[in-house]
Amino acid sequence: FRIVGDNLKDKFDGASRILVTNSESETGGGRGLSRRKRNRYKSHLLPHNPEHKPPGSMDLVYMEPSPAFCEKNPRLGILGTTGRVCNETSIGLDGCDLMCCSRGYKTQEMIVVERCG
Repeated sequence: FRIVGDNLKDKFDGASRILVTNSESETGGGRGLSRRKRNRYKSHLLPHNPEHKPPGSMDLVYMEPSPAFCEKNPRLGILGTTGRVCNETSIGLDGCDLMCCSRGYKTQEMIVVERCG
């Protein structure tokens, strides 16, 4: 399970933003592809940045960047991170620096008194 997760994380970190087009003129007329493959795969994946190479068949690709999850966006159903509880000493996902999107955070010390069970 850990190996699969590590492989997915590596692919995610190296993912390529692409444009999808149905026009062969935008892809150079489909050069390098056999006629059968051009007809079979009508859309072509082009790198968003023309200076980058096209993605390979095993590469992870995306068409739009992820929305900003730090700020509230009701239209997209994003609650933002303001007001969430974080762990000041953690360097993980629950850590204050990451969860608060490097905006800084307020600390609050609480004393909790509980009865013995």
